[in-house]
Amino acid sequence: MSDGAAPIPDDDPSRELTIARPDTDQSLTHVGLVGDTYTILVRGEDTAGRYTLIDMHVPPNGGPPPHRHDFEEMFTVLEGEVEATFRGEPVVLRAGETINVPANAPHSFTNAGSAPARLLCLCAPSGQEEFFTLVGQPVTTRTEPPAPLSPAEETAFREKAQALAPQFATELLPPPGVEGRT
Repeated sequence: MSDGAAPIPDDDPSRELTIARPDTDQSLTHVGLVGDTYTILVRGEDTAGRYTLIDMHVPPNGGPPPHRHDFEEMFTVLEGEVEATFRGEPVVLRAGETINVPANAPHSFTNAGSAPARLLCLCAPSGQEEFFTLVGQPVTTRTEPPAPLSPAEETAFREKAQALAPQFATELLPPPGVEGRT
């Protein structure tokens, strides 16, 4: 290497190939969160913390409320369409399209269509899968919706998410038009 670049490190045989089969692999974690179902395909422990990959099943009117976090997040729409809001500006994304949300930028998305949407979400570095697992409800399949929450359960969920968010470099933001932080 004449340009002074460091050589590529040796292979790490302690790391294994990861294969995710979200429709049939019973060992994958499926998490119900805000009415959506998120399947953790590749965890940070699989990638030495470099990234995590999440399969998102988003029903009509589903999607996360406004938030921001200190890591990159990329979405590829596999099925359906979603309206993503980035720094207050909406953009419609259809199957086959990808967006990258820069770290720290406020954003959200909603399935404004009449059929479920399916997205792949890549977060780099990893960690978001841990937050989802801690605040979400376990479900058994990639498309199973989470059970509806009672008003008391909804309050408890919001309080838990607010309490844990800072540990995962995440800030939950108020809906548009609402003053202050939630």
